[in-house]
Amino acid sequence: MVKRARSRGTLASLAAELGVSRTTVSNAYNNPDQLSAQLRQRILAAAHARGYPGPDPMARSLRTRRVGSIGVLLTEDLTYAFEDAASVDFLAGMAAATHGSDSSLTLIPAGPSETDASALVGRAVVDGVVVYSVAEGDPHLSAACARHLPLVVCDQPTGIDTLPFVGIDDRAAIRPAARALVEAGHRRIGILAIRLQREHQDGPVDRATLPQAALHVQRDRVLGALDEFAAAGIDPAQVPVITRHINDHANCFSAARELLETHPDLTAVLCTTDSMALGVLEYARDHGISVPEELSVTGFDGIRNALILGLTTVIQPNKEKGTAAGRMLLSLIDAHLADQPPPDPPPRQILPTTFHAGRTVAPPRD
Repeated sequence: MVKRARSRGTLASLAAELGVSRTTVSNAYNNPDQLSAQLRQRILAAAHARGYPGPDPMARSLRTRRVGSIGVLLTEDLTYAFEDAASVDFLAGMAAATHGSDSSLTLIPAGPSETDASALVGRAVVDGVVVYSVAEGDPHLSAACARHLPLVVCDQPTGIDTLPFVGIDDRAAIRPAARALVEAGHRRIGILAIRLQREHQDGPVDRATLPQAALHVQRDRVLGALDEFAAAGIDPAQVPVITRHINDHANCFSAARELLETHPDLTAVLCTTDSMALGVLEYARDHGISVPEELSVTGFDGIRNALILGLTTVIQPNKEKGTAAGRMLLSLIDAHLADQPPPDPPPRQILPTTFHAGRTVAPPRD
């Protein structure tokens, strides 16, 4: 004899059985602070006994027009979000912003490739999007804008006046690091930078194309350093700049090797990320180069490992940046769902940075 499966309860049947409204049953799951602890426990116990899993989240999203998730568009492979220390701090800030908001995070890892940008971004089920550090004219940014959802740009591009923005002044922020090298007496200085263009490029940077580089965060850090060097009488054309498309350990180490082996006369290296600086420190250690006695090094970001090692660097508020972007987006989502017009002009928040003197800068030996 085949037993009939016991039918699962529904919100309506549970409400009728308990003698409460359907809203009360729904509140037991979605707004528990609206009920007494005793009533909520009685509803949950009855639901468990009847096999009722709770209100259908899809039905709720249709009713409230809110999905309950905000997207973070990363134009990197997904592993980068968990390996790059600055990105980890940024995502931690985003998570902090969503705490208590009934919204989760959805990572949209577009990767460096630009294929199927519209399809990838279009499939994301989110209430809004934070676009994290993409090039001006990037197709993923265009695809995100085409969805007409609330959107916040973080880091770059900065030049789109119609979009909300959170970031720092990269060109000004790096100047204290460059100034520390100049004031220590260095004149033979090299620069390591990560991706400047959407197209894959590793090696020396063409100085003629630098001012038009599509990724302005790195472009502005390089230009800010060159501004400081020029003010000290150092010819920017004599400052070698080496770039890597991917900011991982292997590339940072190889960039350090390329710069120091092709320019053995350098007494200092300015890096536009702490990851690059850590690559220089590792290369120097492996080749018996004393830091800072024989080679001075500066970084940018203020990640934990760099600070532990005493790196001279610029600390940018990566976690606070994520929190600010998340809160700005949630506010825009609330206004959007209330059918309020978007703010004009769009909100724009520039966060401060701090120079950390560290222990990796000293006068050149000669």
